Formats: sequence, C-alpha cells, structure tokens
Amino acid sequence: MIDDLIVRRWTPARIAAHLILLVAVGLTVLPYLYLAFGSIKTQGEIFTVPVKLWPDAVTWEHYQRLFSDEIIPFAQQVGNSFVIATLTTLLVVAVSASVGWGFAKYEFPLRNVLFVILLATLTLPVQVALVPLFTMMVSLNWLDTFQGVVLPSGASAFGAFLMRQSMLSVPDEMVQAARIDGASEFRIFLTMGVPLVRGAVSVLAVLTFLASWNDFLWPSIVLRSPERQTYPVGLANLVGFYTTEYGMILAGSFLVTVPIIVVFVAGRKHILDNLTMGSVRG
Repeated sequence: MIDDLIVRRWTPARIAAHLILLVAVGLTVLPYLYLAFGSIKTQGEIFTVPVKLWPDAVTWEHYQRLFSDEIIPFAQQVGNSFVIATLTTLLVVAVSASVGWGFAKYEFPLRNVLFVILLATLTLPVQVALVPLFTMMVSLNWLDTFQGVVLPSGASAFGAFLMRQSMLSVPDEMVQAARIDGASEFRIFLTMGVPLVRGAVSVLAVLTFLASWNDFLWPSIVLRSPERQTYPVGLANLVGFYTTEYGMILAGSFLVTVPIIVVFVAGRKHILDNLTMGSVRG
C-alpha cells in the first residue's frame, strides 16, 4: 500500500518539475556563492580563468580593510542604511494605512477621481520627480540629512493602493457597531482596521524596507558626506578612475545581504500565514 502511494506520488511529471525547480534554485544560488567565496579571495585570484568558487588561499584582507575605515566608513554607512530604512518603513506603513483606510471606509466628494489620480502616479517614473524634489531639499536646507532621504519616500501610491484593497475586506457592519459603541474614528482604525489587514501590512513593511535598504539613486543625490551616506553609495565609491576595490565590494555586498536573508528566514511563516488569512477573509 505504501509502495503504491509512493509510486503515485512521484510521477514522471512531478519528478521533472522538481528537477526544473532544483536547477532554478542552483542558478539562483550560484551567483551568491561566487559573491561569498570571492570576498575571501585575493584581488588577483578574483579574475582567474577558469572561474573557481573556492579560493586557493583564503584571505580576510578585504573584510579587514572594509572595517578599518581606510577608504569608506562602511560600518557607519550600514548603520545609516538601517536607520533610514527603518524610519522610511514606519512612515510608509503609517501613511499608506491611513490613506487606504480613508479611501476604503469613508465617503467624500471626488473620492473615485482622487483614487484614479493616485493610481495614475504609479505610471510616472521616479526620475521625473528628482529635479523638483532636489530643489525642494535645497530650499529646506535638507541636503546631507536623513530627513531629506526619508520624508520624500513617505508617500507611496503603491502602499496606499495595497492598503485600500485590503481594507475593503473589513466588514462595514463591524465599523458601524464600533461607532455605535462610542469608539472614536482613530481607535477604530488602530484596533480594527490595521489588525485585520496585518498580512498586507507585513508585506508592505518588508517590501518598503528592502527598497529603502537597497536604494542608491536618491541617497546618492541628497547625502554628500561619507559619514552620512548609505552603504550602496559607499560601495559605489570603491569604484575609482584608476583602481577598483573588487574584493572590498564583494565583501561588503555579501555582508549586507545577510540581514535580509535572516529576516526572510525568520519571518517567512508569519508573512505567509498572514497572507493566507487575508485571502480567506477577502
């Protein structure tokens, strides 16, 4: 009986699907392995042909130079990236949830028109707003400051759209019952609106943190001093006119991926469970 069950389970189509997935995983992991092993190679061995994953001689020189502040204050720049990404995530989640709740649960003039305009902004490339945003930062004297990076990123049209679509699933009867019981609108939003869409909030928070953590363009425009720059800008500064510190770039790139992997491994079950709950309610 068990043998028949195993045979039925591992059909040729299922085996082929698993083999394809295994190859896809291998192709995905291979560049990351090259990044990890390349960071402990000597500068000359990085470019050896044929390419070898494991180095002939392991060296920690690139990591030592990276944290010695010889060229860039890498540790401080990683801290800057964490602070900026955390503040940006909190701001985007708060603003997006508030806007989404307003569009989902309140009737006001031109609501649908304003929502269409909000969606229309998704079609505009980010580069279109760089010049006016930079001019605004200059007029506010916010160049080379964290608020100059965080605040322009606080309004997310995608986040507002995601929150609005999720909050439509919150029953209107529950909202009306809470109002009859005397709950304030703000309390209803905090105790009913946000908890019932925590799956969407989790996804938005993760996506926003990742986007801010890896952002290069806007921080490179606003942040000028090395002590205030984020790690993507700092690693880009290792590419010079005459020499490029490839070993340090590999080492730094590998280190900054570790926190992201840890977050996904630790929180994947929570995020997936919340997504499933949200889809069932919808």
